[in-house]
Amino acid sequence: MVLYKFNFIAFIACWIGIQLLQACDVRGQQISDKKPYHIAVASFFHETCTFCPGEEPDVKDWTYQGPPYRGEDVLTSRTYLRGFTEQALAFDNVKLLGLSSPRPVFGGISRTWNKKEAFDYFVDLMIEDLQQVMPVDGVFLALHGAMAVRGVDHPEAEIAKRFREVVGPDIPIVATFDLHGNEDEKFLKQADGLFAVKRYPHYDEYHQGERAARYLYRLMRGSYKPAKTVRTLPILTATVLQWTGQSPMMNIMERARRWEDRYPGAYVNVMLGFPWADVKDVGASVHVMTNNNQVLADEIANDMAAYMWRTRKDWSEGHFPQPKEAVEQTRNAITQGNIPVVLADYWDRTGDGTWTLSELIQQEVNNVLYATITDVGVLEKIWQNDLKAGDGIDMEMGGYTGEQAGEPVRIQGKLLWKGKNWGYDRVAAVEFGKNNLIVVTPAYQEVRTPEQLRFGPIEPDNYNVFVVKSRVHFRRGFDETGYAASIIHVDAPGKWFGTMHLDVLPYKNINVEDFYPFSDIKYP
Repeated sequence: MVLYKFNFIAFIACWIGIQLLQACDVRGQQISDKKPYHIAVASFFHETCTFCPGEEPDVKDWTYQGPPYRGEDVLTSRTYLRGFTEQALAFDNVKLLGLSSPRPVFGGISRTWNKKEAFDYFVDLMIEDLQQVMPVDGVFLALHGAMAVRGVDHPEAEIAKRFREVVGPDIPIVATFDLHGNEDEKFLKQADGLFAVKRYPHYDEYHQGERAARYLYRLMRGSYKPAKTVRTLPILTATVLQWTGQSPMMNIMERARRWEDRYPGAYVNVMLGFPWADVKDVGASVHVMTNNNQVLADEIANDMAAYMWRTRKDWSEGHFPQPKEAVEQTRNAITQGNIPVVLADYWDRTGDGTWTLSELIQQEVNNVLYATITDVGVLEKIWQNDLKAGDGIDMEMGGYTGEQAGEPVRIQGKLLWKGKNWGYDRVAAVEFGKNNLIVVTPAYQEVRTPEQLRFGPIEPDNYNVFVVKSRVHFRRGFDETGYAASIIHVDAPGKWFGTMHLDVLPYKNINVEDFYPFSDIKYP
C-alpha cells in the first residue's frame, strides 16, 4: 500500500512537471495554452453586372436597406459569416471583432459598375474600425470575387492589400468567395488563403465559412504554413451552364474534394468566373493551398486545370429553346400532367424581359405565376393612385430597357396585394386572365424557392406554371426538391446581353477571342 501511494504521488508530480514544461517556451518563459486570439471580421459582397443599364451605385444605394452592419451584427449578416462565427467561437480562446460592413446594394446583381467613391467609403470605414481594435491576430473577409469598381482593377485584392497595410506581413488574412468569382493570383499575394463554394446553387456557404475558421485558427497557432498556387484558364462561360448538379461540373468539384480527401491539409478551390463583369481577370481559375508543400500545391493545381480544360466543351456551350418553342413545350407538359412547369428566363438580368410573358398570353396558357417583372413606373402608379386590393389594373409592364427585353405587355386585371417584401418598400401582385398572377418589383428579383412566393394571400401551390428570372439558383427550391415536374430554360430571340452569346458584349478590358469557346485557342 505504501509503495502504491508512493507511485501515485510520483505519477502526479511527474504529470505536473510535464504540464509546466509544456507551458514554457525554449527560453523558460511561461506561455498559455489558452492564448486569446482576436480576429477582425468584415464583408463587402457584390456580383457586379457591368453591362447592366442604369446608374452606377453609390453610397445611398449601398445604404438603401440601412446603415452598415457593425459589431456583432456583422457576424451574422451572411451565411458565410454565420458558419465562420459559429466555428470560430467553438474555440474558447477566440474573440471576433465585427468591422463596419455594407448591407446588400439596391438592385443586387442587376447593378452596374460600382463608383470608386462608394468602394473607398466602405473600405475606409472598415480600416478605421480595424485601426481602433488593433492589435489583432487574424482577419476574416467575406467577399464575392466578381465585384467591379471604376478605377480599381482587382477590388477584392485591393481590400486585402489595405488590410495588409494595417496588420503587417505576419498576421494571417483569410477569405471566402463565391464560385463565380473572377480572381487571378493577386488576391493570394496579399492573403494567406481563400475558400470558394463548390456547389451551385450555393448550399455550402456555411460550410466554407466553417472551413475558413478552422484554417485561420491553424495559421494563428502556427501549425499551418501555407504554400499557395493559382492557375487561370482562358474559358469564358455563361453561369447558366455552371450548375454543379450535372456533369462535367459535378465531376470537377468532386475532383477537388478528392484531392482534399487524399491529402489532409490540401484545400482546392475552383472559381468558374462571372462573364458579365468586364474586368481584366474574368474567367475560370483554380486556387490551392497546402501545408508547406509547394510541390503538392502545384501538382494539384496543374491536374485540376488540365481536367477543366479537357471537359471545357460541355460546360462552355449549350442550347435552349426560344420563347415560342418553350411555351409549346409547356403546353405539352400540362397536357401530360407534368406540372408544375418552371420557365427560367435565364438571360434576363434586369428583370423587365417580356418575351416569355407575351408568348404565354398569346398561346393562352393559364394558371401562371410570373415572378417577377421589374417596373418602377407601374409601382409608382399603384402607390400614387392609392390603389387597394380588388381595384382594377390596366397598365403596360416591363420591356423598358430596350429592344432585347421585348415590348411592354398590357396587363388588364386587378390588384391582389401590395406592400413590403424582399427588402423593397414597394412590391405588388396583379391578377389577370384565368388565374394568372404577375409580381411587380422595383428592381431585379431572383426567386429561388416556392416559399419566397408565399406572402400576402398568394399560395404558389395553386399554379401550374412559374416564370422566374434565374439561371441556376431556382433549382434549389423548384428542381432539387422535386417540386417542379418540368424545368425549361428559355432563350431570348437574338444575341443579346445576358444570353450565352458572350461574344456580342462590348468588352473593353479583354478580347473575347482570347477565350474558349469563342476561338480555338491553346492551353497551357
